[in-house]
Amino acid sequence: MNAFIEELKWRGLYADSMPGTEKQLDKEMTTGYIGFDPTADSLHIGSLIQIKILAHFQQHGHKPIALVGGATGMIGDPSGKSNERNLLDEATLNHYVSCLKGQLSQFLNFDGNEANKAELVNNFDWIKNISFLDFVRDIGKNLTVNYMMAKESVKKRLTGENGAEGMSFTEFTYQLLQGFDFLHLYQNNNVKLQMGGTDQWGNITTGTELIRRKVQGEAFALTVNLITKSDGSKFGKSEAGENYWLDPKKTSPYKFYQFWVNSTDEDAERFIKYYTFLSEETINDLIKTHREAPHERQLQKKLGEEVTVWVHGKEEFEKAVKASNILFGKSTAEDLVALDEATFLEIFSGVPQKEISKSEILSGNIVDLLSEQSGFLKSKGEARRDFAGNAISLNKEKITEDYQITEKDFVDHQFLLLQKGKKNYFIVKGI
Repeated sequence: MNAFIEELKWRGLYADSMPGTEKQLDKEMTTGYIGFDPTADSLHIGSLIQIKILAHFQQHGHKPIALVGGATGMIGDPSGKSNERNLLDEATLNHYVSCLKGQLSQFLNFDGNEANKAELVNNFDWIKNISFLDFVRDIGKNLTVNYMMAKESVKKRLTGENGAEGMSFTEFTYQLLQGFDFLHLYQNNNVKLQMGGTDQWGNITTGTELIRRKVQGEAFALTVNLITKSDGSKFGKSEAGENYWLDPKKTSPYKFYQFWVNSTDEDAERFIKYYTFLSEETINDLIKTHREAPHERQLQKKLGEEVTVWVHGKEEFEKAVKASNILFGKSTAEDLVALDEATFLEIFSGVPQKEISKSEILSGNIVDLLSEQSGFLKSKGEARRDFAGNAISLNKEKITEDYQITEKDFVDHQFLLLQKGKKNYFIVKGI
């Protein structure tokens, strides 16, 4: 079996491929591509599988191309969608394309003189100069409407399945445009393989058919499984329906790390195969160790480490671990004070807070701050009783009634974390 396909299979990623794909991969270094539509200024973790497929492809000696859909992004892929996507203006789209190019560059090897070094392309570069008449004459005539309507993504929309609301001519042309991408890359970049999720099978095979009919060439398709959680829910979304982004400004490395370490045991056993580059032997050993002591969550911790380091680097991973330890009392006050604002507020999400003048905090006393200034405790008397019972902490460390707050106590130069007992928190923001 071809080594690349074999790797996808043991990892549980491989779904399907056209006849002859494996033979092509065995025959020579093959150039293959995956497309990414710029629907935002960052990719999210739903794109990680596609990125990882390209990385595996390159590691097995083949040449990966990442295509950013500057042109197709103007339309929107109807695959897996029940409603028409909102169209983006050109300035926004160009900004998104630029952002995605930067992100993709950190996951693949684009440098060096190797024959299989990665390439980044934008389909707007070859579609922008083609007129509508030229496109329908030279490309559209090669595929029948019957062929295009037989595609699953089109049929579901036209039959109203799962609440679908029909399809505009704009979206109907998407598969032709994606097929044209494949044809262009086949003719100009020697691309013989397109890869994607199982929902892309129809669009990819439109490209192979167009290549066959237009230039009598032979090209291939390979798809990987779409990822869901073990309970069947959508992968990569928070409970509130928010995306987990790869851009650390949109999703902090701490929150990103937490997503992985909070995986269920069943999901962790799958995800560590999907999203890491660990060997089969190493993963099997980890799963065995985890099953012997699941309460230690070693599998989830290793999963979180591998993916966070891959996406954000080792330094950000170590910061994320320290931030995680803060909640469980395994870190120092210095670790807490070193947090940035976004991470601090994510760790203590939902904790009540109040803004107080910084000068007032620094010139006052801790009893007044706990009671009259913040309202955290009902009275000075309650504050003194809690101090007597050794129940008050500042920034996760016990303090006494005579403690004087200084500038070094502020997290990110602005926050103080007050605590009574183990679970009663309050945040003061110095302004």
